[in-house]
Amino acid sequence: MTAADHTLRTAAGGPPPPDGPAVVSLRDAAVRVGGRTLWSHVELDIAPGEFVAVLGPNGVGKSTLVKAILGLVPTAGGSVTVLGRAPGRLAHQVGYLPQRRSFDAGLRIRGVDIVRMGWDGDRWGLGRPGSARAARERIAQVIDLVGASAYAHRPIGQCSGGEQQRLLIAQALVRQPRLLLLDEPLDSLDLPNQASVAALIGRICREEKVSVVMVAHDANPILAHLDRVVYLAEGGAVAGTPDEVITSRTLTRLYRTPIEVLRTSDGRLVVVGQPEAPAVHGDRHPPAGEGEFRADR
Repeated sequence: MTAADHTLRTAAGGPPPPDGPAVVSLRDAAVRVGGRTLWSHVELDIAPGEFVAVLGPNGVGKSTLVKAILGLVPTAGGSVTVLGRAPGRLAHQVGYLPQRRSFDAGLRIRGVDIVRMGWDGDRWGLGRPGSARAARERIAQVIDLVGASAYAHRPIGQCSGGEQQRLLIAQALVRQPRLLLLDEPLDSLDLPNQASVAALIGRICREEKVSVVMVAHDANPILAHLDRVVYLAEGGAVAGTPDEVITSRTLTRLYRTPIEVLRTSDGRLVVVGQPEAPAVHGDRHPPAGEGEFRADR
């Protein structure tokens, strides 16, 4: 069976293409890394102001999908367009928050300076054209937007993980991008901070009309805020609303093995598969043989 034979382009009964020009569009897209095809035959349109999560087990190319949208990884087939152009051509209209570790506790640079790097850091101190007052006003505005005003002048190393993440989101937003790409922004945060940062991203998406593409390990903290999900597995992808994609039927077709999706009493999703789905995070997963993993793994 070829990749094309088992790739699901949309969930059964999935949503129609977005109205108006798509912010991101993939057509029969494929990516190869190190001679290995990570995914192929991917079809995806992301509408203006839409919040989309990229889910799937480890090693299937979730972060690579973001890098393809950025133009950092070439496609091996099909096409990718961003804001109607080739990836990377309109980089100033795309905000990006890569995977990261926490800042060293001894780092003295202030949070406000971290945000300012998103404004003119690429010009090596020369500054962007325009007034210094406009820069100060925009930086203050975006810091307030993410709720970081109380600690923005504190050394970044003295901020909590959740506070650091809010400041980094402000950095990615400071140039008023039309597309925001977030690679695992909830990773390493505790559950209350995951919930608060997820709510923040959802609010920014709605109020700022920014399209958000977010790679996540666990769908549950962001589930209430999502418009659609893209689930990668077995070299293919399926896209649709969470209720359409994260189902026993859809994931069974995608993995080509029996998968059961359960909803707990508090509304959280658990995906159960036997045999276990490939490339699942071993350090965040029940012992081998139990066959249970979270909805995004």
